[in-house]
Amino acid sequence: MCRKTCNKPRKRCFSVMVALLLILGLFAGCGGNSDSGWVSAQVDGEEAETEATQEEAEAEEEETEAEAEAEEETEEADGASASNSGSKSTSSAGGLYVDGTQLKDASGNAIQLRGISTHGIGWFPEYVNEAAFQTLRDTWGVNLIRLAMYSAEGAGYCTGGDQSSLKATIDTGVTAATNLGMYVIIDWHILSDGNPLTYESQAVEFFNEMSAKYASNTNVIYEICNEPNGSSWSDIKSYAETVIPVIRANDPDAVILVGTPNWSQYVDEAAANPLSFDNIMYTVHFYAATHKDDLRNRVTTALNGGLPIFVSEFSVCDASGNGGIDYDSANAWKDLINSNNLSYAAWSLCNKNETSALISSSVSATSGWTEADLSDAGKWVMSMISQ
Repeated sequence: MCRKTCNKPRKRCFSVMVALLLILGLFAGCGGNSDSGWVSAQVDGEEAETEATQEEAEAEEEETEAEAEAEEETEEADGASASNSGSKSTSSAGGLYVDGTQLKDASGNAIQLRGISTHGIGWFPEYVNEAAFQTLRDTWGVNLIRLAMYSAEGAGYCTGGDQSSLKATIDTGVTAATNLGMYVIIDWHILSDGNPLTYESQAVEFFNEMSAKYASNTNVIYEICNEPNGSSWSDIKSYAETVIPVIRANDPDAVILVGTPNWSQYVDEAAANPLSFDNIMYTVHFYAATHKDDLRNRVTTALNGGLPIFVSEFSVCDASGNGGIDYDSANAWKDLINSNNLSYAAWSLCNKNETSALISSSVSATSGWTEADLSDAGKWVMSMISQ
């Protein structure tokens, strides 16, 4: 405004400006200092505007934080959902297959499963828990758990055992192993029943249920007859040719373990007349103080003949599960196992008062063991696995 009206010298322009300010003051004045009121109002307005701006900024910041928290919670929920759904199908223990004599992972790499077998889950179910498996995984280097369910002993599935309870224990074990990224064997633990044909119909029903339930689990292995005895390879093969198609109908790719004659020792007989299915391995069991060069030679012969072998049970004492430890024979077995990359599971996860029990009989803990809590057999097995 001053620039439009001031074409005179600056003093005159200045006088005009002063006059105008006085006039404006008269119109605005209502007593008191109108200029200070105007300035105060202006300051107050600016402060109010500043406070409003700050409140808006704080509100935006809170909204941003809330959105970030919501996004994080969504990601965690999605992760938990993936983990929960993955506990059935996407365990870090990925699918396996058999190639020649070797067990391989989904990438085609040869893999060695280094495992521990439970004792009979009808007698020692307390050791089937996630904390126990995690101790074995993190402290020993175990990547496999074998769940031994007797078919015919006192707590056996077919001889008066609580079938619902046994299956619930299996589910606890499979779930725990899956959560931990470990492999797990469901073992139909033939022993006193001898011939697998004795309870064939029950085995068919059991494995149909198990393979349907765990069909999408990439970490589950089925062992269909622990230690056939008093029966021929012909009997075992006939049984396997009945049970395997039942599993395959639900789970076409699962690895299946088949026992061999004479308490899973005569692997050479299986090598001479193998099954025609894919992803099959044949079991050998040894107790180092009883089974020595003769059985080791049978294993070598079968491997040379192209038979894929899995050591699904062993210990360092005699075949009764008791007696002294034969360290020389145990070390010879260890060398044979490692030189051929054989997978294995050591007997047994319990504190039973016998040599083969891996936990000292004086120890009641069912997880979190230190080396001092182990039996002599347990210390040897821990050393073998962790090396």
